[in-house]
Amino acid sequence: MALVELRNVSKIYHLGGEEIRALDDVSLDIQPGEFISIIGPSGSGKSTLMHILGCLDSPTRGTIKLDGTMIHDASARELARIRNQKIGFVFQFFNLLPKLNVLQNVELPMIYSGLAGRERRERAVQALRMVEMDNRAKHRPMQLSGGQQQRTAIARALVNNPKIVFADEPTGNLDSHTGEVILELFRKLSQEGRTIALVTHDPEIAAVTPRRIEIRDGKISKQVDAKLAGLDRVNAERGTRSAEHNTGAKLPAAN
Repeated sequence: MALVELRNVSKIYHLGGEEIRALDDVSLDIQPGEFISIIGPSGSGKSTLMHILGCLDSPTRGTIKLDGTMIHDASARELARIRNQKIGFVFQFFNLLPKLNVLQNVELPMIYSGLAGRERRERAVQALRMVEMDNRAKHRPMQLSGGQQQRTAIARALVNNPKIVFADEPTGNLDSHTGEVILELFRKLSQEGRTIALVTHDPEIAAVTPRRIEIRDGKISKQVDAKLAGLDRVNAERGTRSAEHNTGAKLPAAN
């Protein structure tokens, strides 16, 4: 069963008598443990899609199921509960509270969940250890590099053990080397079975994910699954070898 199911989802705004479809009849499934990217230029609808997938907004039309529960018509209070318990977010600008240290920033989602102090600290330390930031637990954000701040934000996103993590341009405020380190961390988390969706305008970043969903003009314009593409290539090569064996003729290699 899919972790996330969107069916015929649209998000429509009315500005000055004009109808603007930020999303237009989008259907999409995300499976548990998938590592995907949602890619598109500015204004394509990718951020609107992330907001709806992440329960930050509701669709005008269509249905959404998350972890077996219909959420498209949930109240604002219920959406807040779902975000806290089932969804993690990582943003371009980290969004760490400057007056709190690293450990306290990571504890925040659990405070909203009502967890006791001792359990909060234990889970926060564990999350920081996962991203190799436990040795910076007492530092404040201004004492950290950009990469360290983003690692802290990732720990905060993971601390409630969410069903899915959305990372919105997670390398956009980092230099290229640090960005590669952060992408490698997401790859590692994916290999551990976590469901992760990267939202980006950059094809090079999207290329790190096995599955890419391209958005244009509010619609899914293309989906690329590297695993299926690889399987198609293997099957094509097998077919070529079989034909060569049967005919004795050398056929051109598949492109």
